[in-house]
Amino acid sequence: MKKKIVILNASPRKDKNTATLLREAARGAEEAGAEVQYADLIDLTFTGCRSCMACKRTGNQCGGLCAVRDDLRPVLESIVAADALILGSPIYWHNTTGMFRNLIERLLFPILSYNADERGAIKNLDKKLATGLIYTMNVTPKYYEQFNYGVILEPVRRQLEAFFGHCEVLNAQGTWQFYPDYSNYDAAAVDLEEKQWYRDNQWPRDQQSAHDMGRRLVTME
Repeated sequence: MKKKIVILNASPRKDKNTATLLREAARGAEEAGAEVQYADLIDLTFTGCRSCMACKRTGNQCGGLCAVRDDLRPVLESIVAADALILGSPIYWHNTTGMFRNLIERLLFPILSYNADERGAIKNLDKKLATGLIYTMNVTPKYYEQFNYGVILEPVRRQLEAFFGHCEVLNAQGTWQFYPDYSNYDAAAVDLEEKQWYRDNQWPRDQQSAHDMGRRLVTME
C-alpha cells in the first residue's frame, strides 16, 4: 500500500518561494512511491479555533478532530489518515502567516486532552505522523539569529513532535522577496549582490533539502 503525505502551502502566493520548495518536497515523496495530496490554503475558506469547545465536552465524538465543518475539515481528515505531513509558510513580520497559525490551532487543539493519568497528559488522538516544516524568509542568517527567529518558530516544531512523534525543519533564508526584479520596488536598503549570491548558491541547496525531506518523511518507519 502506498504511503500518503499531505503537503500544505500557507502562503498567499501559489507559485513563489514557499510553493517551489513544497513542490520539490512533493516530487521527492512521489519518487519514493508515496501518494501526495497538495493544497494551497489560500483557496480554502476557514478560520482559526472558534473556541466552541466541542472537542472538550464530556462524551464528545470528535476523535481528536475539530468539530467545525468548513473547507479545512476535509484537510484535517486527510492529515489524520496520512503517514506524513509537510507544512510550508513564508515568514511575515517575524512569524508565520495567519493561515498557518489558524491551521495549527485547528489541528492541534482538538488533540489536546485536559485529562491526565500518572504519566501526564493523554491525547485525544493517538497518531504517529512524520512531520516537516518549511519556512521561507527574506532575512539573512545573521538577522535570523539577531532577532531570535529560532526561538519564535521553535514552539510549533516542539508541538508537532509532541503530538505526532517526529518533526524536522527547513529554514530557507535570504530568499528573493521581489523575484526576479527589485527595480520596480522601493527596496534601496536591500543588498542585491548578497541576494544574488543566495539565489545562485543557497537556493539550489534549499530545493534539494526540500526534495530530500519529502523523500525521507515517507520512508520513515
